[in-house]
Amino acid sequence: MSQAQEVIEAPLSSEELAARYRALCDDPYYANLPGKIELDLWGRMVMTPPSFYHGVIQGRLCRSLLTLGGEVVVEAPVVTPIGLFVVDVAWASAHFMATHGLETPLLRSPEICIEVVSPSNSAKELREKRDAYLASGSEEVWFVYLRSKRCEFHGRQGPLARSQYAVDLTDIFS
Repeated sequence: MSQAQEVIEAPLSSEELAARYRALCDDPYYANLPGKIELDLWGRMVMTPPSFYHGVIQGRLCRSLLTLGGEVVVEAPVVTPIGLFVVDVAWASAHFMATHGLETPLLRSPEICIEVVSPSNSAKELREKRDAYLASGSEEVWFVYLRSKRCEFHGRQGPLARSQYAVDLTDIFS
């Protein structure tokens, strides 16, 4: 029975999700698919094609985060308690990079995980991703809303008025 035909009777463990994702990364069949591939707890692929403006905002966020030092990563795959998600933009400290920088996918979330919200994202999906990133080690989760041109910040203690990180985001929507 092939992996595609395999009957899964229980949610996959973090290790199984990570192994399945690494196999996708190594498979030339998936090399040129547009959009990012995420995996739910059952190992099913979820694909999301981003818009051009989505990518523009990712680039602007990267430029803003560079002032923190560390590493800025676009499309960072992270195993969470509810599946494997690909963070639109992540910031990782030098310490995080020294500890986790060679993992694919990451088994722990970087300090900042940013989701650029697409029209197809539901409020429920965003809450689930926020909670999953925080549960897997993120200090902050940011939501960047393209349509309303605003940012939300969330920490382990709940919503934040602003990020604890000194990042200037005033020009990301201009």
